[in-house]
Amino acid sequence: MLRRDRIRQSLSDVGTARITETAAQVRQRGKATLHDRLHRVRMSLALAVQAGLAAGLSWVAAHELLGNPQPVFAPISAVGTLAVSVGQRFRRTVELIIGVAVGVAVGDILVHFLGTGPWQLALVVTVAILLTIFAGGSVAIVIQAAATAVLIVTLSPTVEALEIPRFVDAFVGGGIALLVTAILLPLNPLRVLNRAARPAFDLLADQLDAAADGLRERDREKIQAALDRLRDNKAELATLTEAIEGAKETALLSPARWHRRSELTHYAEAADPIDRTMRNSGTLIRRAVTLIEDAEPVPEPMPDAVAHLAEAVRLLKREFAQGEEPERARERSLRAVSDAGRAYAEGVGFSGSVVVAQVRTTASDLMVASGISQEEANRLVRRSFGETDRPGSPAGPEPEVKQPTAPPVG
Repeated sequence: MLRRDRIRQSLSDVGTARITETAAQVRQRGKATLHDRLHRVRMSLALAVQAGLAAGLSWVAAHELLGNPQPVFAPISAVGTLAVSVGQRFRRTVELIIGVAVGVAVGDILVHFLGTGPWQLALVVTVAILLTIFAGGSVAIVIQAAATAVLIVTLSPTVEALEIPRFVDAFVGGGIALLVTAILLPLNPLRVLNRAARPAFDLLADQLDAAADGLRERDREKIQAALDRLRDNKAELATLTEAIEGAKETALLSPARWHRRSELTHYAEAADPIDRTMRNSGTLIRRAVTLIEDAEPVPEPMPDAVAHLAEAVRLLKREFAQGEEPERARERSLRAVSDAGRAYAEGVGFSGSVVVAQVRTTASDLMVASGISQEEANRLVRRSFGETDRPGSPAGPEPEVKQPTAPPVG
């Protein structure tokens, strides 16, 4: 009986511990979820205000100025224009108008010859979709054509002369949306870019740091986790790409943002090198996993080189956001190359040599992202790698590399 009591008490203690741990995890996830939701709200606040203002102004313009008694489609068109990815709003306005034109044409022709009814509605939508696809229209045009065709078939018997108001509403809604984004409430393109670039930079820097720690500790699982997380980078890169396109569109349409064009050009030119940095860092970390699996030597400077790359990414993010010349990011990239050269001189295996090579390649990509040419970046990387201490060379401090002069960021 005493043994059974002790067993029950032990099971009770285990169950209590599990319940406590589970409750703590639930609270932590709840806080994280609330934080993420609040962050998404802050990120979308400007878009929500723009959409609300555009919807109200488009209704006023269509109803009060143009005399449309029920301007339903104007606010819908305005919100539809603003709801697409930033950077595609001018294109969406054109697509709205084209889609409306196709839907009106197909709907009017078929209703004139066939009348209205459920099977006529099915036929009109089918023809509108097939026609726009045959003409090479985008998904937005297909949707607008089909939706307009539905409206023509279903509302034509009760609403006279629906076609003209539908055209006018498409023009008014799309035009008001562009007016709001370009003149009335133009976003700060650099602020949008900095906010969008932060997740991509943070993802890359954090995983490089994790890989460096894994190399120091010879922890394969930690490096593998960093690799898995870095591979899942599509959302971060897509956000950055959309932000660049949106910033360029804002700088093109908004006179108040024309003076930002040179800075946006610098960001746009950095997008491809950052993408290459992601991919080359993935190769670096994947080889680090193999290095640990094969029990190859890990010279002390090798993890330091990877950690310097992580810090170079953070410095590049910070200097971009502050509008400074990214000199510290370049210097830290070259320091990573120097440490990689020292690791190579101490002796590495096959996978270790690949890690060293990828440190050089990633550093070169970061240098290009900072605003210098590929040729100059490669030259500096070769120089920094060759100036490390070799066996038989006199020991001394790491040589100072003169930094190139690049066009100002801001």
